[in-house]
Amino acid sequence: MVNSLGRELPEFIGGYRVRPYQGLETAESTAVPVQSKRIVERCQAGQSKLLGSLKEALLACGLKDGMTISFHHSFREGDLVVGQVMEAIGELGIKNLRFAPSAVVNLKNFSLAKYVEDGTIIRVEASGIRGELGDHLIDGSVQMDEPAILRPHGARPRAIETGELEIDVAFIAVSASDVYGNCTGQIGTNRCGSLGYSFVDAHNANKVVVITDTLVDYPCCPASISQQYVDYVVKVDQVGDSAKIGAGAARLTKNPRDLMIAQKVVKVIAASRRFVDGFSFQTGAGAISIACTKFLAEEMEKKQVKASFALGGITAAIIDMYDAGLVRVVECSQSFDATAASAILSRPGVLEIDNADYSNAFNKGNFLNHLNFGVLGALEVDTDFNVNLLTSSSGKMMGGLGGGPDVAAGADISIVTLPIVRGRTPSVVDRVFTCCTPGETVACVVTQAGIALNPRHRNYAELREDLERAGIKPVDIQELRRLAEELTGRPEPIKTTQRIVAVVEYRDGTVVDVVREVVF
Repeated sequence: MVNSLGRELPEFIGGYRVRPYQGLETAESTAVPVQSKRIVERCQAGQSKLLGSLKEALLACGLKDGMTISFHHSFREGDLVVGQVMEAIGELGIKNLRFAPSAVVNLKNFSLAKYVEDGTIIRVEASGIRGELGDHLIDGSVQMDEPAILRPHGARPRAIETGELEIDVAFIAVSASDVYGNCTGQIGTNRCGSLGYSFVDAHNANKVVVITDTLVDYPCCPASISQQYVDYVVKVDQVGDSAKIGAGAARLTKNPRDLMIAQKVVKVIAASRRFVDGFSFQTGAGAISIACTKFLAEEMEKKQVKASFALGGITAAIIDMYDAGLVRVVECSQSFDATAASAILSRPGVLEIDNADYSNAFNKGNFLNHLNFGVLGALEVDTDFNVNLLTSSSGKMMGGLGGGPDVAAGADISIVTLPIVRGRTPSVVDRVFTCCTPGETVACVVTQAGIALNPRHRNYAELREDLERAGIKPVDIQELRRLAEELTGRPEPIKTTQRIVAVVEYRDGTVVDVVREVVF
C-alpha cells in the first residue's frame, strides 16, 4: 500500500494491521465508546494501601506474563523508577510484557535493552525511543517480533480510551504521596511538576501503583491524582533526580545561528494578524524554542500585546512571561525545569493539565483547537514540508514524536524551525528519512537562510498577505534545499533492510511511515 504521503507500507507487520494515512480530510473520526480496564472495587475502612516493596506491589497487582505495563516520563532523564520496577520484574521472572510508557527517554542509569534481549519485554509502545534501546532496535542488535508503535502525545490517550492500548498495571512516579494514594509532583524532595502524562493511565489502568520517595500526612495537598484511582503506594529511596529533568530538553542557546532563526520566527508571529491581545502560543523547550520565547516576550512588551494562554511543556522562560503579566494563564502538560515544576503550586494562573486535555483530537475539545501559534523543532524537513522528528541523517534514533504532529495540526500557524544544515548534512531535503508530521499541517519553515511558506496549508493566503504587509519576503523551500546542498553536497541515501522496527502512527491511529532497520 502507499499512503497519501507517498510512503510504501505493508498490509501487516507481524500481527499489526496497517491503516494508511490518507490525509486530514479522511482522518478517521468515528465516535466510539470509551473503554477502560479500571475495575470498581471497594477499599474497606482501615485497609492499608502502603506496601513495603515494589515486589510486593507486583504480586499484589497480579502482574503476569503477557501483560502491559506503563510509566510516565515527567522525570525525563532523571527518572529512577523505570529501572527499579524493571529490576523487580526481572527478579520475579515475569516475561513477555508490553512496555508502554508515555515516552522512552535516554535513561543512563540502567539498560532497558537487556530486558528486550532476555524476553522480559517483547513489545514497546511510546511516543519515542531515545537512547540505548532505540539505537539497538534500529541497528538490529536487539530485535522484537512485533514492531515498536510510536504515537504522538495526543494519540496515546485516544489509543488507551479506544482499547487499542490496554494497560494492566500503571506505575506512576510522584514526588509526594500520602499512604492512601493522593499524590503530586509539586511538593517533596524531587519535584517533577505536572503529572499530566500519567492521568490517562491512572484513570484507565486495571491496577495503579504510586511510587514516591516522600510520604506526607494524609491528605496530600495538592493532589494531582486522587486516591480513588490508586491501588497501592510504595515508598522507595529516590524516584528521580529532578536536576536532570531539563537534560537534553530545556537549554538556553548562545549560538548565533539559532538566535537568528528565533528572531525570524518572532518576526513571522509579529507580522500575523493573529498577534493581538488574547492570542495563544506554544514554543517548546529546545534551544531555538527558548530563544523564541525570550524574543517573543520582548516583542509583546514592545507592542503592548498580552497572551491569553501559553501551552504544553513549560519552561522557566514561560514562567518569566507569566510573572511579567504577559500571559494570563499557563496550561502545563509537562514541566521542563525546576522553575516550571514549582510554578504550579506558587502561581494561581499556572495550571496542571491532563495530556488528553492538551492534545487528544478524539474527545470533546482540547487546547490545541484554540492555539494560534505553535513553534516546533525538527531533525529534517522536505520540500513537501513533511517533518522528521525521529531519525538523524545517519538513521539513528535521535528524537521522539512528542506533541509535534498534534500541535502542527491544531495551531492556526504552525512554524517548524531548524538550521538548513547540521554538521555536513542538509536538514532541508527532497524526502525526509522518516515522515512524522504530514506536510499539509505545516504553515511555514524557518531557517537562518529564509522563511518558506507552505502553499498547501489552510492559512497560506492569510500568512502570505501578512508577511508581505510587514515587508518579509519568503523564499521557496526548493531554494532552501538547494542552498543546503551547496554547503554539504547531496548525501548518500541511508541503507536499510526490509525489516520494519517501528511504526509511526498519526493522531487517529493511521500510519504515516515506518522505520526500517539501518545498515551502518
